[in-house]
Amino acid sequence: MDTRPVTTARLAASVVAVPPLARDADGCISAAENAKIIRHIEAGGVDTLLYGGNAILYHIRPSEYAGMLTMLAGAAAKDTLVVPSAGPSYGVMMDQAEVLRDFEFPTVMVLPHQGLNTFAGVETGLRRFAQKLGKPIVVYVKQEGYVTPKEVARLVADGVVSWIKYAIVRPDPAEDPFLKDLVGLVPPSLIVSGIGEQPAIAHVRGFGLTGFTSGCVCVAPALSQKMLLAMRAGDWAEAERIRGIFRPLEDLRNAINPVRVLHEAVRLAGVADTGTILPLLSPLDETQRATVASAAKALLSQPGATV
Repeated sequence: MDTRPVTTARLAASVVAVPPLARDADGCISAAENAKIIRHIEAGGVDTLLYGGNAILYHIRPSEYAGMLTMLAGAAAKDTLVVPSAGPSYGVMMDQAEVLRDFEFPTVMVLPHQGLNTFAGVETGLRRFAQKLGKPIVVYVKQEGYVTPKEVARLVADGVVSWIKYAIVRPDPAEDPFLKDLVGLVPPSLIVSGIGEQPAIAHVRGFGLTGFTSGCVCVAPALSQKMLLAMRAGDWAEAERIRGIFRPLEDLRNAINPVRVLHEAVRLAGVADTGTILPLLSPLDETQRATVASAAKALLSQPGATV
C-alpha cells in the first residue's frame, strides 16, 4: 500500500472508496472476499480506500482490530492508499492508537462519537489521539453537535489534520452554513465531500472541495472515477449525467439505510460475498433485497462501470 504522507494532490486524484468489510458465514473477517472488493475497486482506477462506517468499524471487536489492519495492508496494491478508522469512544480510539503504531498507514480517521461529548472535549480527544498515533488524522464531520468549524480550524493550524471528511446531510447541499464557515477557515483542498455522488457536484463546484467519498464506487468504480475527473475538468454536464446513473441505488441507501444497503449491494451485484451484516445492524428483508439487487446489477451493467 501507499505509505507516503497524504498530499492535497494525492487526495484529489481518486474517489475515496468507502467499502463494506466482508465477513464469512461464521461472522469472521474474510481476507479472500475483502481482497475481491479491493481488486474490483482498483481495477476501476480508484486507489484510495477508507474503512469506516460502511465497514461497520463502530462495532468491530477489539480482538479483531490488529488482524483486520494486517489484512487490509496486505491486500492493497502498492500504490493504493488505505485509511482505517478508530473510535468512536475515547477509550477505544486511544487503545487502537497503540495498535496502529505498529502499521504504516499514513493517516487514520476517527469515527465521530454521538452523545457524551462537548466541542472542546472532542478537540482535546482528537489532539491526544493524533499525538499518540504520531501522525495527522482524518477528522470526520458527520453531524451538528460534534465539532464546530473553529475547533477544526485550530486542529488544522496545529498540524493535527491530514484531511477532513465532511458529511452533514442537508435538504439542499448547496445551502450549508456549516460548510460555508468551514471553507472560510480551512483550505477547501483539505476537505472531501463525504456523502457519495449525489451532493458531490454541489460541494465541489459550490464550495471548492477537493473530491468525494463513495460507497457505490464499490459497484461501479470506473464510472465514479470518471465523474470525479469530469468535475476536475469542469465538465459539469458529464458529471451530472453520471450522478444520475448512481441515483437509483443511492436513493435506496437513503430510504432504507446506507450501510445495510451497500453491504447487500456489493454481494448482490456479484462483486464479492460480504456475508451476514454485523450486529447491531440487521439484514435487509426479502422485498428490500430484491429491489437492491435490481439497482446494483443495473449499476454494474452500465457502460464503463468497471473499466
